Amino acid sequence: MQYKYFPHTEEDIRQMLDKIGVQSLDDLYEDVPEDIKLKGGYVLPSAYSETELRNLFEEMKMFNSLLTVFAGAGCYDHYAPSVVQNLIERSEFLTSYTPYQAEISQGTLHYIFEYQSMMAELTGMDISNASMYDGATATAEAAMMAVASAKKANVVLVSATIDPKTLRVINTYAKFHSIDIKLIAQKDGVTDVDDMRRQLDNGGVAGVITQQPNYYGIVEDFTGIADACHEKKALFIINSVAADLAILKTPGEWGADIAVGEGQSLGIPMTFGGPGIGYMCCTEKLMRKMPGRIVGMTKDCRGQRAFVLTLQAREQHIRRQKATSNICSNQSLMALYVTIYMSVMGKEGLKEAAELSYAGAHYLYDELLKTGYFKPRFDKPFFNEFCLTYDEDIDQLQEECALMGFMAGVKVDDSTVMFAVTEQRTKEEIDDLVHTIQTFREDKE
Repeated sequence: MQYKYFPHTEEDIRQMLDKIGVQSLDDLYEDVPEDIKLKGGYVLPSAYSETELRNLFEEMKMFNSLLTVFAGAGCYDHYAPSVVQNLIERSEFLTSYTPYQAEISQGTLHYIFEYQSMMAELTGMDISNASMYDGATATAEAAMMAVASAKKANVVLVSATIDPKTLRVINTYAKFHSIDIKLIAQKDGVTDVDDMRRQLDNGGVAGVITQQPNYYGIVEDFTGIADACHEKKALFIINSVAADLAILKTPGEWGADIAVGEGQSLGIPMTFGGPGIGYMCCTEKLMRKMPGRIVGMTKDCRGQRAFVLTLQAREQHIRRQKATSNICSNQSLMALYVTIYMSVMGKEGLKEAAELSYAGAHYLYDELLKTGYFKPRFDKPFFNEFCLTYDEDIDQLQEECALMGFMAGVKVDDSTVMFAVTEQRTKEEIDDLVHTIQTFREDKE
């Protein structure tokens, strides 16, 4: 056998090569330039003992700069009770296969069912699927879902106040699914409703996507948008940071048809950028157009409670042309994580964390304005994230703050920086950040 861990025999490989008309496996790589091909073996160290390996990783860890985070833009530094990490490792959740084999996956199916129930309640929607890759792809899937639900409409309107990263993913999906993405203009940092109405009047619109809070941290007023969409037979889709819905008006209350977004804020560590978890919820009417899968509760032949996959609307299970999506993973471990997080925190805990984030952000906002180096970028209500204009070089400011141990916001453009505060940040940390900025500027002057 040519490869130790491959089951194929030499004869198997020869039959496959003959079928596709090549002489050897090397022929499959003939288009790869020779100068980038690996010559010789891999340069690997000798085996380590457990102690040596732990010491190696400890040394590598020292190269990481662990900063106090005042940045967000879709990834937030939230607190998670230590019990979460321990519970996700329990054996009943570590079943050997995916939920398709219900008899050996009851632990997995159970927590997915609880996840769906909690997310439906958090968003104010009827139905939740068994989660998605991340918030950006969930939003793109919602655009596809809107077109699949429409009759001959292939235009999806997207507010210009949505996260640019999410918009890029939507455009990528749309390109290969013949979906026409059109931007709704922004006005003073919020969705221009008049422009949205004009584009709806043009016809052919399958859905409208907005974000709450939007990319700039502004809490938008969506009054009347659902009615305007439904009047033109379009679906209303709201993307939200999951944790913010603990105190903000839910997508269901706004009259949304589909609620999507990123669930990383529900206690998942930032871990240098991932993984996160996308959520998708919708009205019962749209359940059969929803990608992914839905877990339901039933009874077995003995009358005992059991969990099963109730709906699987993806191409692995049905004819490809009938599938709503080819999404194949639901970030199940992350779904378990946020399920336990929400269970442990409870409604009051989620609300308290959100209120602390709100209070901290508004305190930092006021303190930065007092320095005289910042001015408001938008005169709009915000939750735990806000934009300010800075009167000098933002890159230089952030570099100096990083040297002092702070991740000082996200640069939006050459004159705008966006700060975020979560319940993790103390008053002392906020004061230290402001003092660092003041000292930096005074030393320059």
